[in-house]
Parts: sequence; C-alpha cells; structure tokens
Amino acid sequence: MDTALKQDILQQAEENKVEFIRLWFTDILGVLKSFAITVGELEDALDDGMGFDGSSITGYQDIEESDMIASPDPATFKIIPWSPEETRTARMICDVRTPDGDPYVGDPRYVLKRALERANEMGFDNLYCGPELEYFYFRGSDAPEPLDYGGYFDLTTLDAATSLRRETILALQELGIDVEYSHHEVGYSQHEIDLRFDGALEMADKVQTYKTVVKEIATRHGVYATFMPKPIRDQNGSGMHTHQSLFSGDKNAFFDGDNEYYLSDEAQAFIAGQLRHAREISIVFAQYVNSYKRLVPGYEAPVYIAWSRRNRSALVRVPLYHPGKEKATRIELRCPDPASNIYLCFAALLHAGLEGIEKGYELSEPMERNLYDLSHDEREKMGIQSLPADLGEAIMEAENSELLYKALGDHVYTRLLEVKRAEFEEYRVQVTPHEIMKYLPIL
Repeated sequence: MDTALKQDILQQAEENKVEFIRLWFTDILGVLKSFAITVGELEDALDDGMGFDGSSITGYQDIEESDMIASPDPATFKIIPWSPEETRTARMICDVRTPDGDPYVGDPRYVLKRALERANEMGFDNLYCGPELEYFYFRGSDAPEPLDYGGYFDLTTLDAATSLRRETILALQELGIDVEYSHHEVGYSQHEIDLRFDGALEMADKVQTYKTVVKEIATRHGVYATFMPKPIRDQNGSGMHTHQSLFSGDKNAFFDGDNEYYLSDEAQAFIAGQLRHAREISIVFAQYVNSYKRLVPGYEAPVYIAWSRRNRSALVRVPLYHPGKEKATRIELRCPDPASNIYLCFAALLHAGLEGIEKGYELSEPMERNLYDLSHDEREKMGIQSLPADLGEAIMEAENSELLYKALGDHVYTRLLEVKRAEFEEYRVQVTPHEIMKYLPIL
C-alpha cells in the first residue's frame, strides 16, 4: 500500500479518536458481514489484511480450506456517524483474499471487479450506475405493520417517516454518499432514497452502506426497515430500478445525436444483451422466493421482456433525452429488487450488456403500449417473453446459462445454485394458510 495513503488513514483515525474499525465484506447472498479490530491493529490490517474463518460464511469455503484474509480498501475508510464521540468507530470495506494473497474467487466484490475488467478490455472505462432502492418501515420485524398509510410523493401527516428519512440522509452524507432526493413511495409505509450515480464498484459499496444506514437509523427510532421485495400482499413491492451508462473517458458511449432514440450502436446492443439474457440472470437480480411475488402484473413491477422510452411496463426504459444532457443518456432496468447481492447484480447486468455489444445483438423496436393490456396470445404473436414465474423457473434458466457461469465464475455460480435450490425446496414443501383456507373446507 502507498505509504502516504496509509499514513493519511492512520492520521484520520487519530484525529477522530477512532478506537475500533469494523471490517466489512459480503457473502454470496449479499448479506453484509463484519468483525472489529482495535485501532492498534489498523496499520497491520492495512499492510497484510486480517485473517478470518471463511467456512461459516454462506457460499465461501469448506472447513478444510477455510482460512481467508480480509484486506481493507483504503478508499473506504469512513467514520460511522452514530458511534460514540469518545470512542469513535470507523468502517472499511474489504476485498477477500486467500492466504497467499490472491483475490478470492468467492468474493462478490471480486466478481464485479472481473466484470469491469472485461469492460476495460472492450474499451470502456466504467459502468456508471444509479440504483433506486425502495424499502418499507414497519413497527417490528415479526409482522408487516405499516407506520403510515401515505401514497406516492405524499407530503402529509400520513408520512410518519419524514424525520427518519431526513436523519438517514444526513448520516449518508457524513459517510460521503451523495443523495439526489427522497420521497414516500406508492405502498403503505414504503420509501425511497436515491443515490447520485457513481462507478459500479463504488456504487455497490455505497448500496451496502445505504442499506445498513437505513436499518440502523430505523432501529435507533424503535422501528424496523426492510428491503424484502414483497412484504404486503396487496401493495406494490420494493424494486431497485437501475440506471446504467457506459463511459470511455469522459464520453458517454450510449449517446448518439444522429439516432432517432439518441442511442448509440453500443447502447442498443447493450440493451439487447440485457433483454436476451434477462431470464437466465434473474436468479441474481431477483434471488429470493419472495422476489417473484413482486414480479407479477398489476403492481407496477415489470414482467415482460421489452424496452420502451416512456412505457414503465417494459423491462428496460430509456429516459427521454434533453439537449445538452448527453452525459445523462442512460438505460433503466426496472426488474431488480433491493434484496439482491448488489455486486453480483451489477456484474451480471454488465456481462449481459457487453455480450450484446461483443456479439452485435440487434435491438427490436420499442414497445410503447401498456404490456399489461395485451392478452397472452397477443404477446406470443409479438414474441414478448416473460421473466420466470418463480425461483424454481429462475434456477432452471440459470442452470443452462453460459453467460451467468462466465459472469460469476465456477465457484460463485455453483455455490449460488446450491443455496437457491435448497431455498426453493424448503419453500415447495410449505403448506400455507392460503391453501388451508381455500382447500381444506372443500376437499
């Protein structure tokens, strides 16, 4: 590590009276893991990383090969805003390595780094992402009891979480995370705080931090925040609409002023790639049984694989171009949900788009009709496919996906499928209250 950078971090720790540093990393499902070291260990951690047992981390190593190293990324040193002033705690996000210092193939952060390397090899410096993460506030974690019954953009006493959002935004800003805006969402007690776009790796780190901050501030106020995709049956689920654009230097590779949609050939092929591979990578952007309860017609979540400029029922939307805003040209993928592993999600989306560019996929005409109004036969005639109906179908699509295997690598691909098969089998044998109520009296 650069000596000046290390000394800067050590100086920040001393000036801010930091006593503990929490080292963060992510398991295969996107769950944040952490252990703490004292400030006296910080210099050694920066030089050599800190060892931990990887055998108990979902998707990591077996017990006979369990030694792992958490290597802190110096760019991620931040003081945790709510830590006591007299004994401040900082956090650093880590790359996971093997004992010999190589990147660990099971680390989701490394999976995203590999995807960005592919983009670099194809002449693109970065994928910029702007995810919109929705979530719910409930009175506790044992039942989905809303705090309010407000609606979209409500500014009334019904929006009981205004102060929670405000405190969350202030904490995010203290952590160096820029927020564009926040508001009440469509569902009861549903909210959204949108982060200003950034490079894919930086944004993935920010998303992990954002989710932690949202939950921490809620807990400090005696309520519960959840990123569960569909916690209330008759309300909209929580999505993570993801805005994306590829850049080469300071040039937006997605913009073409001569195209009728202002989309370059690369942008069109990128969209075509994400549409073509959407079904097989759905296990990543919608990874839980509950994710597919959100992806149903009637609740604003996209189900049908098509693209449009204005139509929000399509999987991909291209926001309207405004002259002079060439760098803002982007695509918006509307199917991911906020419970996904953000590193794997961005990696799979990037690989799908790059595959489209590399192989010259052609983009179909935009679908500007409301896709929910079309009949099944009409959609079939138009060649419009649907996302998988449940996790089981998503697993079958993933099992036959060369692209997903390439995107995740053998280790993550294999372990993720193992975990998801077990989850779906556990779900399949459940007898729900709905079934008892519907069938027991008549069968």
